[in-house]
Amino acid sequence: MGGRGTFAAGNPVPYSYQTVDTIEGVKVLVGVNGKHGLPEEAHSSSAYIKLKPDGTFHEMRIYDKDHYLVKEIAYHPEPALNGGNRRDNVLHIHEYKRDNFKDRSPRLLTVDEIKQFKKYLKGVKLQ
Repeated sequence: MGGRGTFAAGNPVPYSYQTVDTIEGVKVLVGVNGKHGLPEEAHSSSAYIKLKPDGTFHEMRIYDKDHYLVKEIAYHPEPALNGGNRRDNVLHIHEYKRDNFKDRSPRLLTVDEIKQFKKYLKGVKLQ
């Protein structure tokens, strides 16, 4: 996948991500050429997953029908939800708004969301 999953002025963009696996039909990506996060826009998929180096789930991004990022489920330190703790991982979600991409306050997943996404959360300790 090139750049942000698009073509620049009709010219192919160098690949920034490589598919290394799938989990329940969702592509697992790793960044190349210095990329570390997942794309802000999807080209052909409705979701992508990133794993930690040990194979544990790190994050999953979910995109709408127009390929824009709408949700990010993550398992990493989130001080706003973990009493300021910057060391321990916490399972949480960010929901993105099209009109204000920066307004994405984290919250804990609901019980129903955990059930819905559990199959993707490889290695996450669920309570």
